[in-house]
Amino acid sequence: MKRITVGLSALILAFSMLAGCSQPSAQTGDAQNTAPAAPDAVEAGYEDGLVTRVAALKGPTSMGLVQLMQDNEGNADAPYAFEMYTAGDEVVPLLAQDKVDIALIPTNLAATLYQKTEGNIQVLNVNAGNVLYVVSHDEALAELDGLKGRTVYMTGKGTTPEWTLRCLLNKSDITEDELTIEFKSEPTEVVAALGQDAQAVGILPQPFATVALMQDQEMSVNFPLDDPWRALNGQGIATGVTVVRKAFAEEHPAAVAQFLADHQQSVQRVSEKTEDAAQLIEKYGIVKAGVAQQVLENFNPLSAESGDAMKAWVSNYLEALYEIDPAAVGGALPDEDFYYLG
Repeated sequence: MKRITVGLSALILAFSMLAGCSQPSAQTGDAQNTAPAAPDAVEAGYEDGLVTRVAALKGPTSMGLVQLMQDNEGNADAPYAFEMYTAGDEVVPLLAQDKVDIALIPTNLAATLYQKTEGNIQVLNVNAGNVLYVVSHDEALAELDGLKGRTVYMTGKGTTPEWTLRCLLNKSDITEDELTIEFKSEPTEVVAALGQDAQAVGILPQPFATVALMQDQEMSVNFPLDDPWRALNGQGIATGVTVVRKAFAEEHPAAVAQFLADHQQSVQRVSEKTEDAAQLIEKYGIVKAGVAQQVLENFNPLSAESGDAMKAWVSNYLEALYEIDPAAVGGALPDEDFYYLG
């Protein structure tokens, strides 16, 4: 069980940063052409005069992007223009109106958007794996079966956290009558509820799970929901993906291949140099550096998986969600064209 010790001042700063503001902030600049070869058959390369517009959500889906954002900064001829947002519904219309070329969004939202745009977006890679963790004051709690008889506090009613839990309960033959699920509107409310009930359990996404441990030194991270998910579904949770407008991918395949390579290199550098990366994560307004470093070192959810491995991972995840509620993936499973394989 993981515990994290951080001062109260850092906790307050972390929550204030996580609360964030609703206005997007733009970051543009210059990328260094030092990325490894692209992971597909298309030859990578920057296209003269082309600026690829990238939208990202503040959270785990964008943490792996910060090194690329830093490399891109400070040059009027930069190949990328980055904008950060706080909610997926801010990004969706930008994709639909061709105001963004590439976006980092939740996986189920990508599937829904694929249906709404009649197949006009494609998935490039998985940018975030599991981010959901069970937390409690019971260090002995180590598996899904331990939720029986407990009250489970969580956020995300009608979204991925709820569908994920319902899928796990359904496949593990735990009925919802055997536990009590109470939804809260904010992670801070989950933490407060756990403080009032020592036997209760919380399900929190990163980085909120880490912030909870900062607030309550007696709390433990018991296990990631990815553990039972893998046992029951064969593959892990694919929380976030990177999507591209299909028309952009068809017109600029080399630029797409270059982005995939650049993103992969950025994720690798963020994962290897966590202290430096944490400073960048704070710089770009995603989360405070102290929280970011703890997340990267203890629970690193970052990915840049593309190609056939991405397709297998994402399709497995969407199929599991579809079984619970077709609405979770836009009413139907996406077809083969959803997956960009170069």
